[in-house]
Parts: sequence; C-alpha cells; structure tokens
Amino acid sequence: MTQPGRVAIVLHTHMPYVEGFGTWPFGEEWLWEAIATSYLPVADLLDAGAPLTLSLTPVLCDQLEAPGALERCAAFLRELRPESHRLDADGCREGGRADLAEELERAAGQYSDALASLEACEGDLLGRLAPHAAWTSSATHAILPLLASQSGVRFQVENGVQSQRQRFAREWRGGFWIPECAHEPWIDRLLEEAGVHAACVELTEHFGAGDPRQLRPLRSADGPLLVPIDRALIDLVWGSGGYPAGGAYRDNHQRTTYDHRPWANDGEVYDSQRAEQQARDDADHFAERCAERVADGGLCTLAFDTELFGLWWHEGPTFLAAFVEACQQRGVELAPLDDALEQVEAEPWPIGLDRATSWGKANSLRTWSSPKVAAITGRARDAELRALAAGPTLPPRAARELLALQASDWAFLEFDDLAGPYPLERFSGHLDNFNAELSSVPLGEAALRNLAPTLSLAPLLEP
Repeated sequence: MTQPGRVAIVLHTHMPYVEGFGTWPFGEEWLWEAIATSYLPVADLLDAGAPLTLSLTPVLCDQLEAPGALERCAAFLRELRPESHRLDADGCREGGRADLAEELERAAGQYSDALASLEACEGDLLGRLAPHAAWTSSATHAILPLLASQSGVRFQVENGVQSQRQRFAREWRGGFWIPECAHEPWIDRLLEEAGVHAACVELTEHFGAGDPRQLRPLRSADGPLLVPIDRALIDLVWGSGGYPAGGAYRDNHQRTTYDHRPWANDGEVYDSQRAEQQARDDADHFAERCAERVADGGLCTLAFDTELFGLWWHEGPTFLAAFVEACQQRGVELAPLDDALEQVEAEPWPIGLDRATSWGKANSLRTWSSPKVAAITGRARDAELRALAAGPTLPPRAARELLALQASDWAFLEFDDLAGPYPLERFSGHLDNFNAELSSVPLGEAALRNLAPTLSLAPLLEP
C-alpha cells in the first residue's frame, strides 16, 4: 500500500545585518519593510495554525533584539510611511491622476495596520515568532563550502546552533537551513557534530526537475538527513514567469517619487480586490499541482525565502493563506518538515555525488565565487585564516567583524547588481575594522551592536 504523500513548506527567514547601517535606499529600511509586509503577516498565518516550517537566521534574530531597533521600525511605520504616501498622493492629484492617489491612500493604511500589529506584541516580534521558530542556520548566513577551514565552518554552525538553543530550545529538533542550500558532503560531519539532524539541499542538476527521487530524504554518510527541495513546483511560484508575474498583481518595479507602487503588472491602477482573487486562483492551482505531485506518495519539500511573501510579492501572504486552505479542501496533507521526516524512510546519499551544489546560479557556487565577486570571497577567507593564526588572542570584536565579513549577502548583492555600492562598502568597512582590531588600533563603539551577543570563540580554536 502506497504511503500517503505529504507537502512541507519551509519559510527561510533572513536579513543581512543592516540594522544601524544606512537607511534608504539601502540599509535598515529593508528590515522595517520586511517586518511590515512579510514577518507580521506570516506570524498571523502561523498563529492561526498553518502547518509551515519557519527558519529564522541567528543574524536576523540578533537584529530583532537589538536595542532600539523595533522602536525605529515603529517610527518608520508611524511617521515616514504615512508622510511619503501623502506626498505621492498629492503629487498624483496635482498631475491629474486621482485614481493613483486613491490607491496610494488605501495602501498607506496597510502600514497603519502593521504598526498596530507590532504594538500589539509590545515590540517583541521575536517573542511572537518564538513558538514557530523550528529551524536555524549559521551565525551570519555564510557559504559553508567556501569557508577556508573546518574551524571556520564550526565557528559559523556552532554559534548558529547555540543561538537557537538559547532562544528557542523547546522548538528545535535539529533542523538547520544550510545558507543558500550551499552543500558539499564534507560539511555533513561538522553539521552532525553540532547537533544538526536535517537540512535542505538543491539537487535539481543531479536528479533533473520533477524526478520522483526528489520526494525522498537522503541519509548522508556522516549522519544528517538531507532533504531535496522540489524545484519544479517551487518555480511555479518563484521562477521566471511564475505566479507573481500575473497581470493583476502589484508591479514591484515601477515606482513613484517616494518609492511606492500603485500600478499592477498589466499597467492598470492597482486593484486590491482583483489581486486578491488572482492570488486565490493561483493558490488553488498550486494546491492542485501539489496534489498531483504526491499522488503516489513521497514528501514534496518546497522552500522559499519568507521575504518573497509580502516584501517582494505584495500578495504573497494572501496566496500563502489561500494555499493552506486549498490544500485542506483538496485533501493535500501539509505538514511541518520535522514531523514529516519522522514518517518517511530515507534513501542513501547517491554514490558519486560529491560536488558542491546550491540554489544559486546553475545550482553551483558560482554566485558567490565567480570572478566578479572573487575578491569578496578571497579576502574573507584570508581574514578567517588570520583569525585562526591569532588563536586565543583574537579580540572578540575582530571575531564579530569576521562573522559579518563571511555573510553570503555581500557577494550575492554584488553578483546581481542589486544594491549599488552598498555591499562592497559594507564588506570593506568590516574588513577595515577586522584589520584594525588585529593590529590593536583603537576603534570607536562597535556598530555591530547586537551581532552574535553570546559569541563563542571556542569553535574557531578547534583543530
């Protein structure tokens, strides 16, 4: 008898350490927008019982707990966003576009709703997310196979696991989001030693899109369960031409003077009711495809950045809620990934699959190691080796600057030209601070106010 199929959705929630590092167009306003448009709506869905798997990176948690951070977020929602909408609406009316002005005024109300939601949890968003914080990640989202040493991998992984255990010990059952799904078999032993029991991997280039082998978890030779993500279905949502490209949805590219988006993808003035219906239709179609995928059993694991749902795709939270409802109606079993893994039998890791994989360009490490960004990766590796050479004399601030250097985000943003000079400026600033600390040059107050607050240097000192 065929075992019933299940669908597991992993929401990987991550933001580079932008708190205190600039505002608009690049900086901490990314975090405030993500809180308003993604994290709070997803919290509503989880509180309502949606059986989804939430992964929170330690570096995001550090920022949500940073002194004064959520007070600044509340001020952004209370003051800046209403005023910027008002200025744009006034400009549209002066230009004879009352229809755009009305949409801008409607959209401003969503920020008021977000402020009310943030104030309802007394600014403790992390506390609200805590009951759902099932998975963790490395300390600052480093590309583990590109680090210079096993000690460097331990430094990232063990500090990430320690963050999870101290904050969300009751929720953690060993799930670990490998940053960017960047995996090589040699890191498995280091994950297992840190207490990691399950992680997601991207094996589309090995198996082929839609292959049924992607519906079975794999047991690595060194212990952890490695769960292939199902790219064929993920791309219905996240791929080029996926659901967010629908004509009724908000156009995320055409923007007003003050960075608002009152148009739909088809060029019409945005209509929230039309977009909501589109989201419901697409969610029903997606549930139908999921039902087909697991009709003969297996575990279909779908992984997305949480920020897709709201920050990047305005209607994403509506789609996600409608999808949960559509699965119930169609008899598709949605399950938290930890629960689902207890009910399926793992296959052995494929013989001969020893190359690096990721969900980056060509499912390789190219996004973070190509010539365009090689200087970032190379200088971070050099800093890691110099930190190892310093041994017990390594200053804690230098170790924190190293963590900041190792974040995958700087190379990713630079590779795709997503943030102007910001990623190189950030990387260079942390490198300068790291070098100064190693040279005993006095520095001012650390800008990384709450990065890795319970930092342990011990993993970096292991042979």
